[in-house]
Amino acid sequence: MHRRRNTTATTAGDVSQESNGIPNSSGDAGVKKPLDVAVVAPALLDLYSVLGLVFGGCCTNVWAYEELLIINPRIGSALTFSQMLFITLQSLPSFLSFTKAHSLPRLKPRQVPLNQWGLQVLVLTAGSLLNNWAFAYKVPLTVQIVFRSGSLAVSMLFGYLFLKKKYTWRQILSITIVTLGVILATLRRPSSASSGIKITSPQTPDELRTYAIGIMMLIISLFCTGLLGLLQEKTYRKYGPCWREGVFYTHALSLPVFMFLGSDITQGVKSLSNAPSRSSALASYAMLAGNLVSQLICVSGVNRLSSQISSVSTHIVLTARKAISLCLSVWWFGNDWNAELAIGASMVFFGSILYTTGNSKEKQQ
Repeated sequence: MHRRRNTTATTAGDVSQESNGIPNSSGDAGVKKPLDVAVVAPALLDLYSVLGLVFGGCCTNVWAYEELLIINPRIGSALTFSQMLFITLQSLPSFLSFTKAHSLPRLKPRQVPLNQWGLQVLVLTAGSLLNNWAFAYKVPLTVQIVFRSGSLAVSMLFGYLFLKKKYTWRQILSITIVTLGVILATLRRPSSASSGIKITSPQTPDELRTYAIGIMMLIISLFCTGLLGLLQEKTYRKYGPCWREGVFYTHALSLPVFMFLGSDITQGVKSLSNAPSRSSALASYAMLAGNLVSQLICVSGVNRLSSQISSVSTHIVLTARKAISLCLSVWWFGNDWNAELAIGASMVFFGSILYTTGNSKEKQQ
């Protein structure tokens, strides 16, 4: 759950113009300037490499995620703890200061007071745990991918209630389409390889109750994501763009919470070792490592992408990435694909793009 930094987006075309010193004035409108291949080629190559990080890293992350869920659907707590610990250790060196006056390294001065991260830590931890726990309640990854795309509706609701934002009829229409798509996609649970259930007959009341609990977890997780974005926006507005500091401290301060989940984390880690052969156990741990590394690649790619292209283009790329992940889950893992999920997912992706393009046109006007 990472927030993209707020940067002034620059396209590859803008980079080439600025690098060549070509003004964007109307006086040069009728004069064609030759493109400098030496400047344009590296910019395009960098953009394509970033797209490779986003699609390769994020799709690999989802693939490794579902592989772990097939090994143990109740690995949620162990997986969340591993992700929090990995991100903390990976970002720690950037916040350490080494001086001759002290034998041990110290943390660098903070831009944001420590107490400002408290509520964000609770929201981030709760949202991450609920999201990963949902699979133990027979919610397939295909449904979760569609659910995550519904975060636009929650962000819009919170923006209207707490930030007094105004929205156009097109934005309201698009969010309505997204919401209806999410509801439709969850009406009938599809079969899932990760949940270990094939649905061939009407579901029993106990199965429906279990599935409903899992969906409720995803709903609460979705609201946690929206609340986290709201808290981050207020923090960055007050103290400036400090997203790296936010990522480090929210993840580091969440680690003590997992002391209360020790037995569940132990169960999840042991499940990776309980493989029939030593090679299978090593493959399970390699899958966990792949999930953690690919998550880092995915987040890095998204942050770099947002600094090179517009926010609209970034959102469209991420929507396409989610669609590919959904198709990969259905094709690779053999997850069921019913009419409700297909139509609902299409509505969600269409509504997301409609919202983004509508917001772009409004800003241009």
